[in-house]
Amino acid sequence: MYLLAFIGACVLVAMVPGVSTAVILRQTLRSGRGSGLAATLGNETGILLWGLAAAFGLSALLLASQLAYDVMRVTGAALLVLMGAQALWQARKGAAGPERPLPGAPADRHGRAYLAGLATCAANPKAAVFAMSFLPQFVPQGANVPLTLVTLAVVWVLVDVLWYVALIWTVAKAGDLLGRPSVKRRLEQVSGAVLVGLGARLALEGR
Repeated sequence: MYLLAFIGACVLVAMVPGVSTAVILRQTLRSGRGSGLAATLGNETGILLWGLAAAFGLSALLLASQLAYDVMRVTGAALLVLMGAQALWQARKGAAGPERPLPGAPADRHGRAYLAGLATCAANPKAAVFAMSFLPQFVPQGANVPLTLVTLAVVWVLVDVLWYVALIWTVAKAGDLLGRPSVKRRLEQVSGAVLVGLGARLALEGR
């Protein structure tokens, strides 16, 4: 019963658009399904790390230190603003169509997408706050708390992956329309503005 309730909650959380959604969709639109999946795996690595940190009390140490929290907050905000600025620059240049890299470049591109997804999640202290408040709600009374939290973190990651894979597949299927230069330029503008806005909000808000 607890697990079913948790899975339902994870689905609802995944469906709410946020920083991760913006980063994953941008990678998919720019470089295709593979980069979108790589960004998803990077993001979920970050989610799993925060889940494990919550399970073993490490995230509580972060939240107890105002300096550590602020450093992560500013770092995450700077990363989002940088990514948003890159998107706006691409839109200004009028990027048209997917990149055509040299042999061996797809792996590099996917690696960059993975790191973008990982850094976006790992450098966001709000993710630690959410993991600490979200996961413990679904620990049954009398259960082994660390083991249960780790299990819930893994389930959370699996639900997230399934949702984002479906989202990436949908976006990829609409590739002919979304790949048009004018549409792609507009999407770069929108994603860039969203990322800059999210970065500014993260930089300005407190805990």
